[in-house]
Amino acid sequence: MGNQVERLTHLTYNEVPTADPTGLDADLGSQIGVSYIFSDEEDHVEEGRISTDDTNTAAHDDSGNDDIEYTVNHNDKCIFSKRRNCTNLRTYLPDVLATRCKAGDLVEFVRALKQPHWAVWVGNGQVVHLCNQEIKRETLALASRGWRGRVVSDWYRFKPLEVELVVQNACKHVGPSRGVADARWHNSEGFAAWCRYERREFKSGGEIRIGKQPYTLKVYLEEEPIVMSFQSLEDVIGERRKRDMQGKGALLQELRQEL
Repeated sequence: MGNQVERLTHLTYNEVPTADPTGLDADLGSQIGVSYIFSDEEDHVEEGRISTDDTNTAAHDDSGNDDIEYTVNHNDKCIFSKRRNCTNLRTYLPDVLATRCKAGDLVEFVRALKQPHWAVWVGNGQVVHLCNQEIKRETLALASRGWRGRVVSDWYRFKPLEVELVVQNACKHVGPSRGVADARWHNSEGFAAWCRYERREFKSGGEIRIGKQPYTLKVYLEEEPIVMSFQSLEDVIGERRKRDMQGKGALLQELRQEL
């Protein structure tokens, strides 16, 4: 039982060195980094269309009651919180969501058993988001592909940039990827959060991994949270997204079977 709990609460990935992490902002100097390789598919949004499987997927509970709740600490400082007692987890249809957004906001589109998809609201009914290896500027309705959504600008606790800079960061990257050398973000959340905070932790390979695990992810399902440790914020985001796609009920069942 002890080994099972240890395996559940201390997740690790295979580490692969990279010659050019491409995750560092130019003014931070050169660093050597490593990147973890893991699958982070975003299904219909990444493909830019609603798939057959998507139409058969149950809609997301608009109250947010079925959401998995998380907090993330870097060392002893809370840097991310998705808790029902301190934020609104309710989701809205695209036309309603558009009325709740302000320029520079981060938006999350959700659907049951799918990975969330993030975008930056840039005004005039439009968002910028990473989709199918391309950063696109689209209307919110088109980018959502019919998924419900919510504003999540308050989930990360970093100090945001000025609104004009957030919008500028998003819009200046619009266009197709230039290949592997330009793979600066693993997923839509990393791109959207980087636009708002411009922190290298959101870029692929943006942090040096030297064996320490300074990030703590707490997953709240029942009375006691599950605690996992990670070497980088990139890995924390990957784990959260995987668990969101799995769903609260399936995760609870998995943990009960393991214990």
